[in-house]
Amino acid sequence: MGGDMDISGNGGSLGRGEDGVRRRRSGQHDELVVADAERDGVHTGFHAVQPLPEPQRVRFSVDTARPKKRKSGEMLRDSMDDTQDRSNSSPNLGIDTFAASTISGSGVSTTPVVRLPGSTFSAAASSGSDPASPVSPRSRNRGLSMRSSLFARNLDRSRSIHGDSVVEMQPIRAVDGTNDGPATGKKGSQPSVSIQSVAEIAPMPPPSSSPPSLRKVLPIASALPNYQAWMQRKASRHLALKRISEAYRKARKALLRSQEIPPSKDGRHIMLDPTRSEPMLDERTGKPHISNTIRSSKYTPWNFVPRQLFAQFSKVANFYFLTIAILQMIPGLSTTGTYTTIIPLLFFVTISMGKEGYEDFRRHKLDMLENDSEAKVLRPRDTSSRSVDEQDMEWTSVKWHTLQVGDVVKLDRDDPAPADIALIRSTGPNNLAYIETMALDGETNLKPKQPSAAFVSTYTSLKTVAAGGAAFVVEDPNLDLYNFDGKVTVHGETRPLTTNEIIYRGSVLRNTPEIWGMVTHCGEECKIRMNSNKNPRIKAPSLQAKVNKVVLIIVCFVIFLALYNTIAYQVWHTTEENEAWYLTRASVAFGPILVSFIIMFNTMIPLSLYVSMEIIKLAQMAWMNNDIDMYDEVSNTPLEAKTSTINEELGQVSYVFSDKTGTLTENIMTFRKLSVAGTAWLHDSDLQEASDSDEMLLHKKRKPKGKGKEPVHRRSRTSTSAVSGTDQRKDSEVDLPRKSTQWVSPGTDAAVQHQMSTSEMIRYIQRRPLTAFAQKARLMILSMALCHTCLPEHTKAGASIDDNEDDYNIIYQASSPDESALVHAARELGYVAYDRDVSTLTLKTYPNGQEAAPVYESFEVLDVIEFSSKRKRMSVVVRFPDGRICLMCKGADSMILERLRLANIANQKMAEVEARVDERRSMEAQEVLRRKSSIASLPRSSLQLPRMSLSRPSMSRLEPITDNIDGWLADREQDVSSPKMDPRHYSPRPSAQYVRPSVSERAGSVQTEADDEELVEESLASNEVAVIERCLQHVNDFATEGLRTLLYGYRFINADDYRGWKKVYLEASTSLVDRQKRIEQAGEMIEQQLELGGATAIEDKLQKGVPETIDRLRRANIHTWMLTGDKRETAINIGHSCRLIKDYSSITVLDTEAGDVEQRVASSILSVQSGTVAHSVIVVDGQTLSTIEADKALHVLFLDLAILADSVICCRASPSQKASLVHSIRKRVIHSVTLAIGDGANDIAMIQEAHVGIGITGKEGLQAARVSDYSIAQFRFLTKLLLVHGRWNYIRTCKYIVCTFYKEMLFYLTQALFQHQVGYTGTSLYESWSLSMFNTLFTSLVVIFLGIFEQDLRAPTLIAVPELYNKGQRSAGFNLRVYAGWMFMAAAEATIIYFTMQGLYAQAGFTRDDSLFPLGDMTFTACVVVIATKLQLIEQRYHTYMAAVGWVLAVGGWALWNIILAVTYTNAKNPEYYVKGGLFHGFGKSGLWWMVLLLAVTATLAFEVAVRGLKSAFFPTDVEVFQTLESDLEIRKRFEEASAPWLQAGWRRGWKKSSMELQRDEEVQARREGEVQELLSRPRVMEERGKGLARVETEELDVVVGDGVARPGVNIRDMLATRFGRARRGEIA
Repeated sequence: MGGDMDISGNGGSLGRGEDGVRRRRSGQHDELVVADAERDGVHTGFHAVQPLPEPQRVRFSVDTARPKKRKSGEMLRDSMDDTQDRSNSSPNLGIDTFAASTISGSGVSTTPVVRLPGSTFSAAASSGSDPASPVSPRSRNRGLSMRSSLFARNLDRSRSIHGDSVVEMQPIRAVDGTNDGPATGKKGSQPSVSIQSVAEIAPMPPPSSSPPSLRKVLPIASALPNYQAWMQRKASRHLALKRISEAYRKARKALLRSQEIPPSKDGRHIMLDPTRSEPMLDERTGKPHISNTIRSSKYTPWNFVPRQLFAQFSKVANFYFLTIAILQMIPGLSTTGTYTTIIPLLFFVTISMGKEGYEDFRRHKLDMLENDSEAKVLRPRDTSSRSVDEQDMEWTSVKWHTLQVGDVVKLDRDDPAPADIALIRSTGPNNLAYIETMALDGETNLKPKQPSAAFVSTYTSLKTVAAGGAAFVVEDPNLDLYNFDGKVTVHGETRPLTTNEIIYRGSVLRNTPEIWGMVTHCGEECKIRMNSNKNPRIKAPSLQAKVNKVVLIIVCFVIFLALYNTIAYQVWHTTEENEAWYLTRASVAFGPILVSFIIMFNTMIPLSLYVSMEIIKLAQMAWMNNDIDMYDEVSNTPLEAKTSTINEELGQVSYVFSDKTGTLTENIMTFRKLSVAGTAWLHDSDLQEASDSDEMLLHKKRKPKGKGKEPVHRRSRTSTSAVSGTDQRKDSEVDLPRKSTQWVSPGTDAAVQHQMSTSEMIRYIQRRPLTAFAQKARLMILSMALCHTCLPEHTKAGASIDDNEDDYNIIYQASSPDESALVHAARELGYVAYDRDVSTLTLKTYPNGQEAAPVYESFEVLDVIEFSSKRKRMSVVVRFPDGRICLMCKGADSMILERLRLANIANQKMAEVEARVDERRSMEAQEVLRRKSSIASLPRSSLQLPRMSLSRPSMSRLEPITDNIDGWLADREQDVSSPKMDPRHYSPRPSAQYVRPSVSERAGSVQTEADDEELVEESLASNEVAVIERCLQHVNDFATEGLRTLLYGYRFINADDYRGWKKVYLEASTSLVDRQKRIEQAGEMIEQQLELGGATAIEDKLQKGVPETIDRLRRANIHTWMLTGDKRETAINIGHSCRLIKDYSSITVLDTEAGDVEQRVASSILSVQSGTVAHSVIVVDGQTLSTIEADKALHVLFLDLAILADSVICCRASPSQKASLVHSIRKRVIHSVTLAIGDGANDIAMIQEAHVGIGITGKEGLQAARVSDYSIAQFRFLTKLLLVHGRWNYIRTCKYIVCTFYKEMLFYLTQALFQHQVGYTGTSLYESWSLSMFNTLFTSLVVIFLGIFEQDLRAPTLIAVPELYNKGQRSAGFNLRVYAGWMFMAAAEATIIYFTMQGLYAQAGFTRDDSLFPLGDMTFTACVVVIATKLQLIEQRYHTYMAAVGWVLAVGGWALWNIILAVTYTNAKNPEYYVKGGLFHGFGKSGLWWMVLLLAVTATLAFEVAVRGLKSAFFPTDVEVFQTLESDLEIRKRFEEASAPWLQAGWRRGWKKSSMELQRDEEVQARREGEVQELLSRPRVMEERGKGLARVETEELDVVVGDGVARPGVNIRDMLATRFGRARRGEIA
């Protein structure tokens, strides 16, 4: 079977565990190795506890901690521990083991002492010590902790039978092999150890909802009882909240009348009866089964209004305005009208609800597209007749949503399954049906399904199916994708139903003509829908919570102002009002005036806050939708933002949860490398065919090879890394497209590998066919062409051998994409699998080259021993045309190596290879740790750049800074330099000292016999030991590069041996008892004494730019997790390819079958916290995850480890487990923003659970894109979406919010200050119409424009320096501190404006008009001018014409409003405001009024600029530093080079110039041509000297062309070389 390819990925060195799975070993330590270690007199080994009368569990307790001095080593450790979040951290448990010589018969044993938080001690025991009171020694090894020595789970349940309590302590190793220093604990403070029953400490939690198959492996008691008890005590504190939550849940169910459906008695019973006309009843409810309709939209017509009302008024501002509106509608309380708040509020809320409803309606329409898909169902022609004649039945096309349980459906090739169906009949060979489940579990392998044996002979036609007679009993709907329980009874014979006979919804039929099946579950009861989120939550941005807090603060401030003014009025009423004769009986009671002041100041929270924000977000959504850089030309798919509610969340992401298949990979397997006869070869035929016509632009609107231009100043880039050395990259070499024949692993930063091409190998074989290398290579390629189960299909009908059909018209039907890749590679190497029947495989070969006539050879396939997950290999027995019988075997290296004839030598060489690899990885890890420590020691921990002046620097001043930036970027773009390949293991000629270039790269294209002799060293091919060593080295490096490796072995068998084995194999294959087991035993008999054929490496092609994108996300402090349903080995391989796993990573594999999950989790936490792990990766599978989730204490511990790790890979995860992980991180890591990205139906649940859901419009369909918040075509678009648009959206939204509050505070604080002048009577400083238009007409556009057009940094800078992304992660754009700073500035500026007006104009005795309106109009004007100037000119970094438009509309609109008021205002309505004519005939003619206004504005803006200048000079932020840097052209070009791969499309669009640019270019071109013509026509000066000798004198000129670069000389060759005028490439004949 072709499924063997999935066992090939190994991701590291060749160490093998007992389960046969190869494990990579870290450079720091190998946690799989168990060895006794003795360090500083402390011996770790096996310790025994005296037998107890019954099974006991060790319980740990600690005395009251005493204050003690701490040494530097401990302080460093504690300082690292303090970085963890104390609010949600778990206690750091540890066990210190010590030596104990257990003398037989002495009865003395040692006891492990457990270290709890807050205690530093060590324990040791002498032979005479009381085991219950261990004596504390004076020194200890801090490395000996819970690292690898926690108690084994359940202390071996068998001890409860025998009564012994032997505790087996696993040996441990110190992290670095050194002591951290002596302990400082005192004897009196050491903890004690007591023994207590497990049941008393940690009673087990109730059983979870995990699948039954997983409950069997759950531990009876946790191996961490103390930790679990601590967790239970912590959980008991929230018991009251849990009870309230439970009561709420019950009340909600009772109110909504939603009842949980109980399980059925013995499963779902379904009779096969296609003639049924009535729907079947569900035994659980007594009602018909649910329909096949699915719904991914959030709302229904019934719950849209209540859910949206709750969502809208959960915004504190909206609830606040609702309260104000209710108060306004109470007669006699409002001074601003009755309905002035409620009507706008309802209007704005309706708009927001309508937008949300429209977005969800689009999802509903996409649901309808799937529900209206068509399927073929077996129905009677006449529904009234009960005849079962075949002629009365037909396949009828119906809509998917009309399918019912019990319907018989037919699927043709490439049809998706409309529901969960039980397979009845298949027209494939051997009744097999090949199913693609990529949308369910992410696996690319086709899974063979076969009808139950009871169906094969019974249901062969429509007539037999129509007759029915089969009784199905299937399980109730559940989440488990990997198990299925059921049975079927046909004619009294009962057979089981498993996943081998069930096809789930979302699967696709492949390589099979058609199948018939019966629907068992439909609609929301299908497995894939059960794993989805039925009630997706309403997503709200995390910034909204901060806005709500600020709104509450403002509400409190408004109430405070109202109370202050009310109390002040009461005082004024007592002292002044009672004595004023004209205010008789004018007093107001306390309550009404308090409410009046609240209503007066309520607009400090603008009513349009959220509506204007929605406008800004719609504009942001338009920016993203129209970004050409996120448009995929291949699929013609742009980015589509389906919601604008959470735009700013894109700038705050901390965790990215990504699917693998279709999201990171392209679902394309390509044969990439081959190791044969000790030589590695690169298969680059697809690279040579790839088009490289599009060259990458290095700078914005600059072609890579311009019109003779050169940079004004270039410096070689020198990396500051000690390992990377000096990186001398010329300008023409940076980021230029590589040659098509060069390939670099996407998982490494290695230089181009000069490995020989397989095409050269084929030419060598053809020229020298009798050499040892040629014979081995030919047999290896022959094994690739024969050892498979692919079926060739000819696209040309009726093709035969005589037709000499084109080889590429043959399509291979394979059950695995890996197998297909190998067969395609064999075809490209000249060994074409041309035809296949039952026992013969015909190959078409080209022994004399592709130009010569082909040779057809027939090989008899005698036997195929298929792949299984246990065997991890497959074999074929083939009879060659010359009669020889050969066994060819391929599989995982761990399986093949132990079956080689030279297995002992292979194991020895494998150990040598591992030693070399471990040494190299250890050096890399140490270098990474050194660089981390050096960065951490710098004073500025964020970006470590020097402080500089913010004024625009000159070129000479920035030269050293440019060099620093160059090295700074180079260090972060490469972790450590990739290791150089050892020529001894890679050169075709080991005797050579260096790797020679390939023949195709040398000058000339003719390959001579001398070249053939130098190509391969034939003595190497004959040295079996050297071949094995080099092959193992190649396999290790292939796996490190993320390639999926396979080893090939072969063995020639004589006829007698084969006949003897054939008899055994026939008996096994026809056995009715344990058939599979006996077949595997027979395979073991013949798969021995193999010769090593070689190794292959297959590339699971990543999408373009995936590794670089993950690197950018890592630098932006975004943790990337890969959640996939694929196998562990495949997931690890892709982890290497996409750089989730580094070559020096420490990989922790959590496997419940190994039984040490708790120990590995705890030891890994301590390893990461100790700071000795350069890069940590956690690998966990779905079954282990279910075990972890069942134990709450272990689950919390696992989450702590996952949060500490650099990357997490979860394989074999169901959709519900993916969503559960996202939910756990979302709840566990407070204030974090999660993002989930995927392309299949199995990703829907996690996309809906995450804060931000992104769907890939990929090959798995549009299911994920339909329910996502944003949809993109390629994973690489995440770079610009998050780092650029996400950050811009966050900055814009934050600035909009804080500027909105700023302008309200600035404006209304002047109103509050004015109350002192009017006795706190509530008299308004501003005219009422102008006051009502402040937020609408005069200041709304300036904040909206700021929220739409603000760019604090350019896109190239943000991509080149992803570290700048952390501003959103830290919530540095808007928080209480930022808000307080802006409010301080607003209060200060309001004070300046008001008292300037009051002191210089209102109190001046010679003013023309000092009435109320001129004072208010001056203050109003000053506020509008200051707000517009600050927001549009000072706050915005890069100004466009829109900034000027916004300023003009704000200030000009206010001026126009004043003119309109002066002309049309009626003073009778508000007689206290003398408005009409005042601007033209009153205060408008006063020079003092204008002078005071100018002074107020100038003083306020001067104060603003001064504060900003001082802050930037003494407390510059990273943003301000990089704003200065990117203002320099050379630095900006360096940023553009680093970000070029993500900005190409927009730059290429920049080639389209306007008509003015074209006209200017024509003028420059004409001037250049004239200059060249003048130089060519200039006469030369000749002088006669001596005897007829002549000397030509030329004038030294500096020729300056349009680009401003001076070029000395007028030499024609120089001018042509620099392409003057029209002398360009391609224009000279």
